[in-house]
Amino acid sequence: MPKRTRNPLVGAFAKYRLDTTVADTGMVTPTMRRIRLVADQPIGFPYVPGQHVRVEINDPLSVAGLLRPGETLRTYTIWEFDPGERAIELRAHLYDGDGIGLRWARAAAVGDRVPVWWPEGDFFTRPAPFHLFVGEETASAAFGPMLRALEPAARVYGVLESAYPEHDLPMPGPHRLRRVHRHGAPAAGSAVLPTAVADLDLPAGQGAAYLAGEARTCQKIRDHLVRDRGWDRRSIKVKPFWAPGKRGLH
Repeated sequence: MPKRTRNPLVGAFAKYRLDTTVADTGMVTPTMRRIRLVADQPIGFPYVPGQHVRVEINDPLSVAGLLRPGETLRTYTIWEFDPGERAIELRAHLYDGDGIGLRWARAAAVGDRVPVWWPEGDFFTRPAPFHLFVGEETASAAFGPMLRALEPAARVYGVLESAYPEHDLPMPGPHRLRRVHRHGAPAAGSAVLPTAVADLDLPAGQGAAYLAGEARTCQKIRDHLVRDRGWDRRSIKVKPFWAPGKRGLH
């Protein structure tokens, strides 16, 4: 990776920016890559499991970055945060396609310098009688830390979809979600996940639902919960990580 020149404008935003180095990488599944970053200095930012960082791939404060802001930062949920080791571990889904985020995730190598912009987002668990998690491969990277943060006694339901069983990302903690598979069919427009959710035997009353992944599929499942199961929309948190033909959605 070429050496970065420090932009003088960065100083104005320094409290939001963290300089890190890639310390380790590896494949967790055939399509999911682990990328561990270690910060230059202690990390003092607040963090809630489920939040994300923005990886700086091109300088957003440069002239080129200001002219084309969509080609600068890409978002990744923090899979694991270890403040003692100053480490942030990400899970990057290596889907078919192109784009600056995908190219970075494929090529990131030990020793690469990686600035990140610190956690944001409100996609995390909240108190509820029970929790419902629904999504595909991209969602699993966010659900892992959220599940880990729940109490062992929490009531948890949900479905995780992937292309094949060998693509199932192992989830931490005692809570287990139902696994379903597309067997190579595209994730966008897949009927597998909505059908599995419709078949779930959920408790009566309002829980908290977390839907993530492809935008249209999330919308379809949210509509099912509201229309067919009587959920309040305010009980459903939706995080559209991607949509066909759109770049930089998450």
